[in-house]
Amino acid sequence: MKIKTALTCAAAAVLLAAGPVSMAQAKQPKYSATYGQDRAQIEDLMARYLFAIDYNDWDSYVETFAPDGVLEFASGKAQGREPIRALVTKFAEGIVRFYHTEDGKPAKLRHVVLQSVIRIEGNHAWGRTLWVEMANHGPMDTMKMGTYGIYEDEFAKKDGQWLIARRNVLNEFIKNRGSGPTNPVREQDAAAEAFAASVKTAK
Repeated sequence: MKIKTALTCAAAAVLLAAGPVSMAQAKQPKYSATYGQDRAQIEDLMARYLFAIDYNDWDSYVETFAPDGVLEFASGKAQGREPIRALVTKFAEGIVRFYHTEDGKPAKLRHVVLQSVIRIEGNHAWGRTLWVEMANHGPMDTMKMGTYGIYEDEFAKKDGQWLIARRNVLNEFIKNRGSGPTNPVREQDAAAEAFAASVKTAK
């Protein structure tokens, strides 16, 4: 017991001597005065994207993308609103083979986003968001957690409105569609910092 106490005291002394860890070492981003408003608009955009998916509202879905926006997921990649519409509607038509109630009717899919980190630099933003999907296709049409993954996002603010410039949907349960091993947030921060540096250089 004495040995354990002595080690604890020694560890505490080392920490006190080292002093507090600075925020610079943690590499936390600096937030602008408009960060809260911009983030709220981006979060609203992501919510509209999910409601559009779950209710097959493809007009609203494509409107969340910039006109030259890019969508990539396990079933393919498309650029531009109409090619994106064609890709996702074809996917939605086929998904009923896997998601259906016991009597064969299409299941009700519901997508949910959990923690989300959003980095904003001027009119550009980057996001990493954890998502899950559930549906009533379990035994006796009960809820069953289905898929999960990460959204790798780039956003652009055009005419005062945030839109998805690029979304890569990572399906963590599918081979070669997972994230890591690097922390996705570090990858996002690196992209944002490289962009900010390029803007400064251009000036």
